[in-house]
Amino acid sequence: MSVVEGLPFAEDKKKYILDRLDPILEEMVSDVLTEMPKSPIDFMIAWLRRRSGTAMEAKMSVAAKNAQLKQELGQATSALQEAGLAMSSKDDGGKGDDEEEEEEEDEDCGDEIPEAFRKPEAQMTRARASVSAEAYGQWNQKKAFTPPNYPKTPDQLDRLSTTLMKSFLFSELDKADLDLILLAMKEQNFSAGHKVINEGDDGDYLFVIEKGNLDCVKNIGGEDKVVKVVSAGDVFGELALLYNCPRAANVLAKDDCVCWQLDRETFNHIVKDAAVKRRNKYDAFLKSVTLISSLEPYERSQIADALKAENLATGDKVITQGEPGDKFYIVEEGTLYAMKDGNRVMDYKPGDYFGELALLKNQPRAASVIVESATAKVLSMSRLSFTKMLGPLTDILSKNVGSYK
Repeated sequence: MSVVEGLPFAEDKKKYILDRLDPILEEMVSDVLTEMPKSPIDFMIAWLRRRSGTAMEAKMSVAAKNAQLKQELGQATSALQEAGLAMSSKDDGGKGDDEEEEEEEDEDCGDEIPEAFRKPEAQMTRARASVSAEAYGQWNQKKAFTPPNYPKTPDQLDRLSTTLMKSFLFSELDKADLDLILLAMKEQNFSAGHKVINEGDDGDYLFVIEKGNLDCVKNIGGEDKVVKVVSAGDVFGELALLYNCPRAANVLAKDDCVCWQLDRETFNHIVKDAAVKRRNKYDAFLKSVTLISSLEPYERSQIADALKAENLATGDKVITQGEPGDKFYIVEEGTLYAMKDGNRVMDYKPGDYFGELALLKNQPRAASVIVESATAKVLSMSRLSFTKMLGPLTDILSKNVGSYK
């Protein structure tokens, strides 16, 4: 069993670290690597004080906040020490392939906390040791990259494209990047019972499921337990690529499966770079959205990952009065207006949101929303993501109900 600050690594502590500490630490270490301050400890302490903010102060006592800051700082210090060890080995003359691994930037996975954040310093001996976001500079030059090319039939390309559109990691890629990914992925067929991934192994591939179901199994308390089931459209195996850590669980095919395999290097150069840029772009925008700005940075980043952009033109009807509603919208660009029973009842500009009423009340759309400007872009969120991520804001959202009457 893993240990955190001398205490048994119980499930509640594991969940707390996954949900609360891990995202904060990754964000902080990314900022440290970007700034590269002379005194990392002072920088991290100041960062944590800024990060806590007034919302955190309202929720926590001084003692509780100090305890949390101490724990976060300890975890981050270990991660930075590990990164420093890897860099030092390069400076001492090591030129092996593993020692030339690039620092990677944060991309939240949520399946399991990386081993690097849980092991004491004495155990940090892996060459692959980083927290995320490729941090490039004089000491770490970005190399030219040519992705592999596995020829595919038109049917395979169509099937794979349809599958990739179900995953946020791939659905927002530019067409040029998506075309490269389509060619770089290799079809793999697994029969029922086949073990696709072994817990503890190094991971150089992720998989996207086209057909079938697979069990993610971990040994907990001496007993193998299914901790997650993945199915068509899901991605698995990305954790090892994102964090350069060992496989977090065994993955076994429940039935005959068709999966598409993508290598680490292609993922890092194309998918991950695009995902990081996309998250940063939408996270910056969401800070200007009054509704979202009150959330913690981690919660905001989760929303950024769940949003899908929709481009529109004058006269396009985003939602129609009386129809069922399954999406929530935020205006990113352009202007729109709401029509109810033939009357114009509301105008929308960038940063405004709409569509929440039908989701909150589980009733038909109360009004139609139409694009007024020459072009517009809205960010949409599915009902499932809306319920999961904006649950804490239900009271604020409910106040908007009167606007439609």
